[in-house]
Amino acid sequence: MIECRDLTKKYGELFAVDRLSLKLEPGDVYGFIGPNGSGKTTTMRMLATLLNPSWGEATVCGHSIYTGSKEIRRAIGYMPDFFGVYDDMKVAEYLEFFAAAYRIRGEARKKKVDQVLDYVDLGYKRDALVTSLSRGMTQRLGLARTLLHDPQVLLLDEPASGLDPRARIEMRELIKRLRRENKTIMLSSHILPELADICNKLGIIERGKLLFNGSVAEAEAEVRKVRGGRVFLVSVGERNTEAANRLGTYKEVASAAFEPKAGVVRVALRAGHDDGRFIPERLIAEKFKLQSFREEDINIEDVFLTITKGITN
Repeated sequence: MIECRDLTKKYGELFAVDRLSLKLEPGDVYGFIGPNGSGKTTTMRMLATLLNPSWGEATVCGHSIYTGSKEIRRAIGYMPDFFGVYDDMKVAEYLEFFAAAYRIRGEARKKKVDQVLDYVDLGYKRDALVTSLSRGMTQRLGLARTLLHDPQVLLLDEPASGLDPRARIEMRELIKRLRRENKTIMLSSHILPELADICNKLGIIERGKLLFNGSVAEAEAEVRKVRGGRVFLVSVGERNTEAANRLGTYKEVASAAFEPKAGVVRVALRAGHDDGRFIPERLIAEKFKLQSFREEDINIEDVFLTITKGITN
């Protein structure tokens, strides 16, 4: 659905996007992660045919961004990080205006507007002025606008930016619903926990360069590779300090330390030792009372901090 090959945007000597290559298949939800100024918005604007690249190629739904801009704009829904609203319009009027731009006419237009309002749970606000909406409602209105022509590809630039916790949850649930409908979604964000249970693929961009591009599982493997081995958390109650000292003597263990705040012993295995089942087995054999044992989670924040260096353009 989306394919980029050496896509580049240069301003003078500055590379806003530097030879970016990626591929999204139908149904992919791609988390596009990076700090502010890393090139996320520039990439999306090029894919939406709103900005010409300096060089490189990209296709969306099989159409080139150079020669197929009309076809691409019909096929995508683009939600920028900041979008204008018309202050003197009611919510339904605002959507009808854009539906008319997509050449949805007559009774079909009213039906489509009602449909997308219900989809984003704004039906009860159809006669309210756009200016009366909260930030979260305005974001949902922006998403409704992108869905009017039922696009197969969605480019969502920071859709949860500036939202309160409840509004972020509502937006996340809407994106999950779109994923279940097999939409191809490119979703940029710097609020990393928002992407954890939405995306099946990740792209990490910094200073215009795509540092990582792959599945969530591949990203977790990259973190383990940098760490040098898998990490497990174990608790034996009041004997945690004693257990940490004992675990530190095992040849498979790189380090073992009791973390009082968490109430667990953090056990890092040496490279090449992936099976941690020996930990509870040996502790039980040595008369420790096992209370809990699990592998330490790797989240998107871990991936981001491991791969990036904190550099911006």
